[in-house]
Amino acid sequence: MNVLVVGAGAMGRWFARTVRTHADASVAFTDLDQSAAEAAADAVGGRAVASDAAETFDVVCVAVPMPVAGAAIDEFAPLATGAIVDVTGSMAGPVAAMQDAMPDGQRLSLHPLFAPENAPGNVAVVADAPGPETEAVVDALAAAGNNCFETTAAEHDKAMETVQASAHAAVLAFAMVADDVPDRFQTPISAGLFDLVEQVTGGDPRVYADIQDAFDGADAVADAARELADADADTFERLYERLS
Repeated sequence: MNVLVVGAGAMGRWFARTVRTHADASVAFTDLDQSAAEAAADAVGGRAVASDAAETFDVVCVAVPMPVAGAAIDEFAPLATGAIVDVTGSMAGPVAAMQDAMPDGQRLSLHPLFAPENAPGNVAVVADAPGPETEAVVDALAAAGNNCFETTAAEHDKAMETVQASAHAAVLAFAMVADDVPDRFQTPISAGLFDLVEQVTGGDPRVYADIQDAFDGADAVADAARELADADADTFERLYERLS
């Protein structure tokens, strides 16, 4: 199986390394930054191809930021002879774009729910139009130790409102108001929150911005914080008990 990975970032490299190791696939990278494609190819053990190359591949995997996923799918789906796959982070939009761009081919949307350096982990799978190539990809992910579970695009995107947009907003809001407190004053809860702040702020700010733009959730966190701030003692107690 020969695979083209569109996007030479961390997630594209993770996908390429996984299918190369566990599906005996040959991999190629393309990226608007040709030097990034070459660096990824060197790191993974593949090759780099120009973004305007006309070569075809059994599988084309789109691993680009969410805002440009649809455009990348439209551009590179014609190079796929078997399957088009995306690992962009949202699902409803990419699945619809893949349906339009490759209506008669195999289509697979994946969301690894972890940073590549933390692999393996849970991988959400929407097998919109399965076939031998998409099954080989999922088998490779499972062989690498990932827990691949099937879902729908709607269920996935709804869950991301809580586990990504709301969670990130809550952690970052705490970071914005938290003072630099000496360790001797920390409680188990505050220390855990500061650990989360360090984890969240250690990532790519553009990725987190794209998540907030793609999924609802931050406004609900803001509304809930205001409700708690405005509550008198009795109201606060009722809110607390409702959550217990």
